[in-house]
Amino acid sequence: MNEAILADALRARGRRVVLESVRIVLEEARTAIQRGDSPAVDPLSVAIRANARLSAEKPSLRPVINATGVLLHTGLGRSPLAEEALTRAVAIARGYSSLEYDLEHNARGRRVQGVERLLCRLTGAQAATAVNNNAAATVLALRALAAGREVVVSRGQLVEIGGGFRLPEIFEVAGVTLREVGTTNKTRLADYKRAINAATAAILRVHRANFTMVGFTEDVPLADLVSLAHEHGLWAIDDIGSGAIGPGQPPWEGDEPTARQAILDQADLVLFSGDKLLGGPQAGLLVGTSKAIALVESDPMMRATRLDKMTLAALEATLELILDADHACRRIPLWAMITTPIVELERRAKALADAISAHHLPSARVVVDQSRIGGGSAPGRVIETRAVALSSPFPPRFPSPGAFSDALRKAEPPVVARVHQDQVLLDLRTVPPSLDQRLLDVILSVCHHQSSEERAIDPDRGGTPAWERPDHETVSVSSS
Repeated sequence: MNEAILADALRARGRRVVLESVRIVLEEARTAIQRGDSPAVDPLSVAIRANARLSAEKPSLRPVINATGVLLHTGLGRSPLAEEALTRAVAIARGYSSLEYDLEHNARGRRVQGVERLLCRLTGAQAATAVNNNAAATVLALRALAAGREVVVSRGQLVEIGGGFRLPEIFEVAGVTLREVGTTNKTRLADYKRAINAATAAILRVHRANFTMVGFTEDVPLADLVSLAHEHGLWAIDDIGSGAIGPGQPPWEGDEPTARQAILDQADLVLFSGDKLLGGPQAGLLVGTSKAIALVESDPMMRATRLDKMTLAALEATLELILDADHACRRIPLWAMITTPIVELERRAKALADAISAHHLPSARVVVDQSRIGGGSAPGRVIETRAVALSSPFPPRFPSPGAFSDALRKAEPPVVARVHQDQVLLDLRTVPPSLDQRLLDVILSVCHHQSSEERAIDPDRGGTPAWERPDHETVSVSSS
């Protein structure tokens, strides 16, 4: 085995993995020889092919450049984490920590203690806890407060969440009977009143976080539902889903319900996500009365859905940032993307378009576009943005904008863009400024790797193509 060729692989993957790759290459060679072929089997050739096999084995979970303009892209991991959250998570993951140990009293500690303190401070709740996602929070809330009984929900709030899971199925898993009231578009307080009986345990409001209803509609305000529930000795649960904490958190004008307002309306339990509008790691957060939280935490399913130490560390760091909304707008990536001024996006987009045009790559121009929140949050809400539109002429081996977009997606790092009206759109609102140069490098690289029959100058492209120019790698994104 030629260890010089495989030196990097040996250091990174270990001798056993490298040997396995070499054996596979040799077995392929034997099979080829039996077919009558004559593959090279000298040590150098075998080492090169083994190294190529190892290099091609890329992890399934890889960093990508999100140029789609969807801020909370579910397929791309939703909210990026703040540097403070990353630093905290790495520090905790690197060694031992006080995860469930009370350093002050030399006793067993409670793993969500720090997160609870911050959530209560931010929302005004008496108590709080956290699990691995909001669906788990919903199941736990229903089990803890209404197992074997009925919970009243408006028919217009029977949502389907990601992955095809529907609220009625979650009720079934939790062992709770769903009592639907009202119609799809209109539910009144009287509908809830008529549904209450001896088997009723709670009234649940579910925010329609991933769709909107307009026109002839009517809903009951949460405060009225809470009053009705408490009048009959029932629990009032509010599932706001998308995770807005309070006014200005995140920083926008909108009608998303907030956890703070739900607590002011005296809901017993409020549920929301950590990786949506909160801008933190995936988590299901529960805030409310001490009694309700105690019942949730005493459920045996709590252990099955609890957060690991890295997520807790990242979540706590994110919540600390949110204590100062102005600071959070600069440090939490989602909030920073929401508040990036158009003039800044215009400047960056122009710099990128100019750099692309300077190399006679696809036609590049700055266009006005719309970014979206996504991720099951703020449905229908759009934010004005600036994008770079790439259009014909593309390098010859790309017969369509879709083919060019596919090549970007298969590059390293992958660039995920949008194709719209025969253009590849690169929305810079979801691309951190630190990745502008990397984005340009990927575009240059994709254009540079051409097939042999494309090695001729196309006179319609205004001179030597970028992939034939010896200086094509020296270009940089400059806004000056």
